[in-house]
Amino acid sequence: MDKLSYERELNGLGYNLICGVDEVGRGPLAGPVVCAAVIMPEDDIIDGVDDSKKLTAKKREKLDALIREKAIAWSICLIEPQIIDQINILQATRLCMKNAVESLKIKPDFVLTDGNMTLDISVPQRHVIGGDAASYSIGAASIIAKVYRDALMDKYAADYPAYGFDRNKGYGTAAHIAAIKECGLCPVHRRSFTKKWAF
Repeated sequence: MDKLSYERELNGLGYNLICGVDEVGRGPLAGPVVCAAVIMPEDDIIDGVDDSKKLTAKKREKLDALIREKAIAWSICLIEPQIIDQINILQATRLCMKNAVESLKIKPDFVLTDGNMTLDISVPQRHVIGGDAASYSIGAASIIAKVYRDALMDKYAADYPAYGFDRNKGYGTAAHIAAIKECGLCPVHRRSFTKKWAF
């Protein structure tokens, strides 16, 4: 698969600063949703950029450092669990992606988003189903978002050791659900996601 096909098509239409946007953490019971926006140079391609879920943690961390170093611009934004509970995860993800795009120090010409999200932004955009594996720019965004969120969940694991956040990253594993039933919720849990186990 040519991971630069979307970018090259847009180059041909006169767009040069193409931003990829992706989110990490829509499904977990705890922690924020994190979104990254990245504008990558297309004359200095980083080998191995792919959907972050397909890469080992070690590979992601290596690529994360390279992406941040080589990017024309990048930003990471998050929406905390309390806001997710107020506005729902779909709206929180959309807001997070919008914030990430608008936080870039250089304004993009065009935005590619993973999935089927349409953002409330003034820049032309296209959503790409499976974009983190199909587009170089979106893949780069998925990697830096995942590395950032995983590090945050590791920190929460130290703050709230009962839940094993370093192992489950907030996702609803059997051990995590058992810990919620036994210990109740901690401040980084999403109340709207955990009603059936916490009282």
